[in-house]
Amino acid sequence: MKWKNLVVGVDGSESSRAALRWAYDVALTQNAELTTILTWRPVPPPPAGSASTYNPEYDHADQARVAEEQLLAIISEELGDDPGVLVRPKVVVGRAAKSLIDASHDADLLVVGSRGIGGFAGMLLGSVSQHVAAHAACTVVVVRAPGSDEAAATDESLADDVG
Repeated sequence: MKWKNLVVGVDGSESSRAALRWAYDVALTQNAELTTILTWRPVPPPPAGSASTYNPEYDHADQARVAEEQLLAIISEELGDDPGVLVRPKVVVGRAAKSLIDASHDADLLVVGSRGIGGFAGMLLGSVSQHVAAHAACTVVVVRAPGSDEAAATDESLADDVG
């Protein structure tokens, strides 16, 4: 099967970085385009009268700019400055699972990490990757970070099942 349009969810976690590297390797071999998606949600102002360090000068445009800078830095750190394939960074306001599922309608392959930055210890699959795997409009690959606790937990549970 030849994939031309790959989408990968990136949040900065080790698992999403592994997913980015995996998707990049596939994009190289398939001569495909790679769209990276980082989602963010606006930080609302605190309730009136509460003590806070909230700065009204730091608005949604600033938050979007920070998210874009974060995504570009992750791409550069993981793929270098001249990756050899077309990489389209995309920053989306909203929930990660919904944004990735929406993007899956125009993709041949959607790649996500097994657990993101909000993952709970001991979970083998995060809520975003689980939701995406169940509802995406294209093939989904879930990548776990090498040497992660989840890999060890999976190996232990498989050993228990076999033994």
